[in-house]
Amino acid sequence: MDKIRKALHGQRPLSPSYEPLNTDANAHTGEESSKTDPPQPASSWLEYAIFVFLGVAMLWAWNMFLAASPYFQHRFSSSAYLLTHFLSYITFVSTITNLVSVTLLAHLQRSASYPQRIITSLCLNLVCFTLLALSTTLFRSISPEAYFAFLMLMVFTASLATGLCQNGVFAYAAGFGVPRYTQGIMTGHGIAGVLPCIAQIVSVLSVSRDDEPKTGVGQQESSKSAFVYFLTATAISFFTLFAFLYHLRCHGPSRQYKTTIETVADGVDTAQDETEEAAERKVVSMWTLFRKLRYLSLAVFLSFAITMFFPIFTQQILSIRPADTAPRLFQPDCFIPLGFLLWNAGDLAGRVITGFPRLTSLIQYPRVLFLLSILRVVFIPLYLLCNVKAKGAVVESDVFYLVGVQFLFGLSNGYLGSSCMMGAGQCVEKEEREAAGGFMGLMLVGGLTVGSLLSFLAA
Repeated sequence: MDKIRKALHGQRPLSPSYEPLNTDANAHTGEESSKTDPPQPASSWLEYAIFVFLGVAMLWAWNMFLAASPYFQHRFSSSAYLLTHFLSYITFVSTITNLVSVTLLAHLQRSASYPQRIITSLCLNLVCFTLLALSTTLFRSISPEAYFAFLMLMVFTASLATGLCQNGVFAYAAGFGVPRYTQGIMTGHGIAGVLPCIAQIVSVLSVSRDDEPKTGVGQQESSKSAFVYFLTATAISFFTLFAFLYHLRCHGPSRQYKTTIETVADGVDTAQDETEEAAERKVVSMWTLFRKLRYLSLAVFLSFAITMFFPIFTQQILSIRPADTAPRLFQPDCFIPLGFLLWNAGDLAGRVITGFPRLTSLIQYPRVLFLLSILRVVFIPLYLLCNVKAKGAVVESDVFYLVGVQFLFGLSNGYLGSSCMMGAGQCVEKEEREAAGGFMGLMLVGGLTVGSLLSFLAA
């Protein structure tokens, strides 16, 4: 009997011998995915598209301010000082507000709700650009000084929203541990730069040259065109907000984040969930993150600092063809936006390239990325070989300027910036990825701020 019992006892685990392996594996996978890396669902391309839209919404506000500059010139035409300096004030208020907000948010990790920061930023953009759209028809009779104060308030609000979005989106995407999502955000940045340039060129070409003296202002300077610009930004923010809420709803318990909507639906106390999430989140100091990401963080800082010189030169360089005989596309009102378009097209191409695994091998070599970011400084003297302020070009070729300088300069920015942001999550522990994403966003904004201040030297 003892032998029979031993035999039965020894054979008992044989029947389920494969089940614990599957069950444990599934449980382990579920635990890991709920805390760090969620599984890649079949709808990953949809999720990728949502992160692309988040990237578009993040920078669409800034590009709309630039695209609407002819309209602002019309509003400030009666004030010589504001007409000359309004763009400098927009840049200053935007970069400083963005830097301060991202810096403060980067230190608030333990109680951070990154999805809530994203939602708040999109709502701020909705309010900001709705008011700007209404101002094109309701506030047309106010003084330039009053409109300038209103504009600065809108720039401050949009920049605060951008800071919330940058910190929230990069940290949220890094928490997935999927570099492709970060690449989608960077691609969205490139799209946000290309589309306004195309709209500007199309609007200029759509106005007959014979009609320009009669209209007094171009189509872009009209209130109707400005209304369309701001309303488009509002629509982008609304669509992105809807898509992001859908994304949060679909993930539900499989994601470590719990939104207010999900919490109410599940009947769980919000405060309790936030307390538990805060307790589980690991707080990482800025110095610790810098030590682990020193080459990648410095690379993205230098890359975007050097990049900020391109808007100054792009507004100064004209075609080598005489203005009176050149085709319409090479006239200053189209050639300058064309220069912006080629740069942003290269930037977009560089960001898209990083979506192909075979072309992202440099992510494994942070020092090489850091070195390449330093070498980008050679593009600055290349601008001096072009037709700056119509004083003549050393290299008399528009192709050299548009392709050899603008497109390649943008290409290097998109590729290096995206590679650095994607590689950050692979250089830290899983529980540090969120903080690493926020820290890299801070270094990116810091580079933009320093670069915008240094670019005044080239003006």
